[in-house]
Amino acid sequence: MKIHEYQAKQILARHGVAVPRGEVAFSSKEAASIAGRLGGRCVVKAQIHAGGRGKGGGVRIAADVEEAEAVARQMIGMTLVTPQTGPQGKKVRRVLVEETLEIAREIYLGITLDRARGVPVVMACAEGGVEIEEVARRDPAAIVIEPIEPLLGLRPFQARKLAFALGLQGEAVVRATPLMQSLARAYEDTDASLAEVNPLVLTRSGALVALDAKMTFDDNALFRHPEIRELRDKDEEDPLEVEASAHALNYIKLQGSVGCMVNGAGLAMATMDLIKLVGGEPANFLDVGGGATSEQVAQAFRILVSDANVKALFINIFGGILRVDVLAKGLVEAARQVNVKMPMVARLEGTNVEEGRRILREAGLSFTLAEGMLEGAEKVVALAGAR
Repeated sequence: MKIHEYQAKQILARHGVAVPRGEVAFSSKEAASIAGRLGGRCVVKAQIHAGGRGKGGGVRIAADVEEAEAVARQMIGMTLVTPQTGPQGKKVRRVLVEETLEIAREIYLGITLDRARGVPVVMACAEGGVEIEEVARRDPAAIVIEPIEPLLGLRPFQARKLAFALGLQGEAVVRATPLMQSLARAYEDTDASLAEVNPLVLTRSGALVALDAKMTFDDNALFRHPEIRELRDKDEEDPLEVEASAHALNYIKLQGSVGCMVNGAGLAMATMDLIKLVGGEPANFLDVGGGATSEQVAQAFRILVSDANVKALFINIFGGILRVDVLAKGLVEAARQVNVKMPMVARLEGTNVEEGRRILREAGLSFTLAEGMLEGAEKVVALAGAR
């Protein structure tokens, strides 16, 4: 789950990370009031779940209260297009109004899980304020990585090592050490999957402040954090993904033309890989789970056919927990209930597979059976192209 910048800063501030003074505004009048409390001059920042806002005109400095109100009026309600939103952009519904700072240096600081090491790592870079992916492509050695021992947390000597690697000196190193440890505690305490400060700025007065902040969280741990779960902004999510989550379906929308319905995350990934291998593009990741009910399957069909890009469906099911013939009956019932018109390719394996295939063949619906995954991928890509 993602949250907005101002929400991430509230969490970081509670854990001891210094952030600029500021408040969120949902109207231009609120923005003007906040600017007044900050002394007039301020920064107005569009709040959407995407980076690169400054490139799209979503971060602007206002010289006084009147300009802050005018900028907020222009931003709230606009569709902001950034490199991360895609050409469709995202609608701005709120802005963050913050104090301005005199910046001497910009640094990148982030924490995420390193799956190769099996532990969280701190990533630091002396180049802040730019996309870390660009730095990684251009100069991987510029990114310093320090693993965090889960039972001990980020230790002071590790934080100092990072600070020196970033070129900090004297009092800046003293201030950076507890800040990095606070960021690590925020990451751990909230079951985050990412805690990123870009940039972390060193001001001319010597303070270290998180000028921007981004946090995402492990959905599977949200039951432990009801206060974080309440921060979810469904307006920032794809409507189909919101609908899928309401029915316990693991769905992620993509841009292809082949809709995928699979049981099992690993099988779903392999299915998507095969579709690309034979020249197609998957329209989604959709894992209905090993024990999907007829209603869940029907809802999965509704979601898939609601995507205007989908031209054909690939149903790739292994009946281990659930018998294939029972699953086939559910597929037929759901397809009739939703009135699926587009071609469907089904690859079925598992217990009672022959009976399951017979049910689909005799259903009188647009099912095409495939003996294997590769054959199924080839057939569905051909059907999607034909449409």
